[in-house]
Amino acid sequence: MKLTKSLKAQAHELANIERQLGILSDAESIGVAPFSSKMAEIGMLPLKPTALDIFQVNVGKMCNQVCKHCHVDAGPDRKEIMTKETMQMCLDALEGTSISTVDLTGGAPEMNPHFRWFVEKLSEMKKNILVRCNLTIIVANKKYYDLPDFFKKHNVEVVSSLPYFSARRTDAQRGEGVFEKSIRALTMLNAVGYGVEGSGLTLNLVYNPSGAFLPDSQGTLEAQFKKKLRDGYGISFNNLFAITNLPISRFLDYLVNTGKYETYMEELVNAFNPEAALGVMCRNTLSVGWDGHLYDCDFNQMLDLKLAGNAPNHIRDFNLKSLNERDIILNQHCYGCTAGAGSSCGGETI
Repeated sequence: MKLTKSLKAQAHELANIERQLGILSDAESIGVAPFSSKMAEIGMLPLKPTALDIFQVNVGKMCNQVCKHCHVDAGPDRKEIMTKETMQMCLDALEGTSISTVDLTGGAPEMNPHFRWFVEKLSEMKKNILVRCNLTIIVANKKYYDLPDFFKKHNVEVVSSLPYFSARRTDAQRGEGVFEKSIRALTMLNAVGYGVEGSGLTLNLVYNPSGAFLPDSQGTLEAQFKKKLRDGYGISFNNLFAITNLPISRFLDYLVNTGKYETYMEELVNAFNPEAALGVMCRNTLSVGWDGHLYDCDFNQMLDLKLAGNAPNHIRDFNLKSLNERDIILNQHCYGCTAGAGSSCGGETI
């Protein structure tokens, strides 16, 4: 069945964060040890930051797609949008810090009416800018057709979601016609130099598994994607990031409805890798919500797990010292980031 509304718009029980957290905590009743105990076993409790280097900003939950695996529960019906005032607070917080990278996400971040202004200001600050683009937004409406040129002007690194190199699997996860639109958008990005060797314009793709299983080797997947997209469509890109689906929001709904929640959690636990735990993204990343609240990562943000202890809870109170000294909040979904070769917004961690 095609998904057309967010869980929130459906008044679905899993739109309730407490319900999601309740299911995750029940994992202990099916024999899944608390994630914190796993971290204690390897001497990593409490989990502490290394040094804050990535500022990930969710500029809104509005999106032109309604994807089955979306942990944000984004969609056209979501109205949560970051204001220009909150964006200015982010700019003020970044001023004078050594934070090198600002990672803009959503929803479809480009749908925020202040998106271009924000990118321009970040560009003036000489920050490395990443935009997590679902590709179809580029061809969704004439007002977005110039996005490839806009990205190029500000040397934005484009990180684009593409579940697979075939229409059947991509459309099954993201909606009918998404693959064809994605190919059109990738062609437009290539045309201005993105993903083209020697251009200096970075185009990375993101792969999420289409079911209750861990991704294959990132290197193997990248080689397959490059060959299939080059041979079939003349498309090139730089790197592929393989990201594990975490058991929250719509993917949690899928797991529960298909009766696969228990086996998926067991798979994550059995694949726990201490080396992957060392490189989890929450150690060098701060996640900023559309309303300015602060979180250890994008996943904690979606579960409304705000920062611990004396760390500031809102961007207006930004304090780099206390952020670097905080204890990172852990829960059962964290098994997803430490399974196998690890998973982060930049793909494998080892």
